[in-house]
Amino acid sequence: MLINDFYTLSDFHEEENRILAHIVLNASHEIFKGHFPGNPVTPGVCMMQIIKELVEKRTAKKLFMNQCSNVKFMALINPETNADLMIKIDLQSIGEEEIKIKSETVFDETVALKLVCNFKIVA
Repeated sequence: MLINDFYTLSDFHEEENRILAHIVLNASHEIFKGHFPGNPVTPGVCMMQIIKELVEKRTAKKLFMNQCSNVKFMALINPETNADLMIKIDLQSIGEEEIKIKSETVFDETVALKLVCNFKIVA
């Protein structure tokens, strides 16, 4: 899990089929020293992991990301200048074995990531 080290969750709002989460990235995290020195960029895989963790929090299920049909990294997320992120997740369907979501990550008014994927429920 990345929470409490890589990022902090400052607000988590649940609606029937939507999650609205405000997170703050830890710009001094060790990962940014290598990705990339002097010009930190949040790794896309870390953003995908954060989304997975937020869906797990909402559903109280352990999940495995088994298919992404649409992943668009639209802007670089520099934790020194854009540490505050709003993540919107629409839960498109929740079945007994799978959860489908559509997500958007935004800083200021810039869309940084769009993601559509399926999670397999593992526990």
